[in-house]
Amino acid sequence: MEPSRATVIVPLYIWPCSSADWQPLFDTILAHPSVEFLVIINPSSGPGAEPLPGHDYEREIPKLNASPNVTTIGYVRIDYCRKPLHDACEEIDRYAGWMPSSGSDVSGLGLQGIYLDETPNHFSAGRRLYLEALHQHIKNTEGLLGQRLVVHNPGTPPDADLASPAVVDIIVTCEEPYQKYAGDETQQRLQDYFIHRSRSAYQISGVPKELIREVTRELRRKGAYVFATSLTEDFYEDFGACWKEFVTAMKVD
Repeated sequence: MEPSRATVIVPLYIWPCSSADWQPLFDTILAHPSVEFLVIINPSSGPGAEPLPGHDYEREIPKLNASPNVTTIGYVRIDYCRKPLHDACEEIDRYAGWMPSSGSDVSGLGLQGIYLDETPNHFSAGRRLYLEALHQHIKNTEGLLGQRLVVHNPGTPPDADLASPAVVDIIVTCEEPYQKYAGDETQQRLQDYFIHRSRSAYQISGVPKELIREVTRELRRKGAYVFATSLTEDFYEDFGACWKEFVTAMKVD
């Protein structure tokens, strides 16, 4: 049975010193127009200190946003809710400021949501309030476009009270090397703390090259957003040898 359609989630932590640095991504976007891509933009573990991301990003992001099968979102690290809420909101506002209507004079930089990294998986009332505040801020920030997606990355399934649609749209329920993902402990937690496929993302590294297609199809059954690579280090800073094969395996025949 053919797995359901899923979106390629791309943690794009590669500085585009030249157009060639993102070319493998552009090539697969063009080659697979029926595949959706959710691309995480991350200039400096966040938007950076300046109002705009810099010439290199200003040259390349509009190319992504011009593709109808691409959604771009901005990276914000919240350190398990230890980052001051005001600081996290300021970073979100900086991404929103890339839109011309919000002060930028560069077109094509608009993002459609925020990827919150290092979100907690264990509930506390304070964490829930923090995440609710961020969710509300993202959804109400006019410089962000589209659905203003809110993505959480706890790397493991969170407690139910932190998985509510009131605080998050998409959850990275597993960010692990393949060997750990395939282990009994991880598989048991994924069962015990079930997140519906439509809201679940998987980011799996270190997949054996000979298994990349098989594993990708398995992940497509479990999550609507998938990233898989054979790389074991710097896997968000390089496309790796299996990039094309992975994206091909994401295509619904």
